[in-house]
Amino acid sequence: QVQLMESGGGSVQAGGSLRLSCAASGIFFSIYKVDWYRQAPGKQRELVATITNAGNTGYADFVKGRFTTSRDNAKNTVYLQMNSLKPEDTGNYYCRAIQGITIYWGQGTQVTVSS
Repeated sequence: QVQLMESGGGSVQAGGSLRLSCAASGIFFSIYKVDWYRQAPGKQRELVATITNAGNTGYADFVKGRFTTSRDNAKNTVYLQMNSLKPEDTGNYYCRAIQGITIYWGQGTQVTVSS
């Protein structure tokens, strides 16, 4: 059974940090491109960060310089390190793994940033 499981969400004050994890089972995660998305209530889902199978990364403008995504293939895990968090970063964060026509979504983890 293939599973993506996000963890590491929680509540922090503005300026704080969190590290989200996306752990995969049932697949060779190393061959998948992984995207991080977030969605706040009443808003569209938006792409936050991307990491390719080769380890190349990309970031939305609103998180550049604050967020970093990385992967540990030995642990079948992708991370999203979030620093200098802002209230507008609040939302449900999801990881999505893509390889060819195969797509898997995690269940999401909530991030709440207070002023």
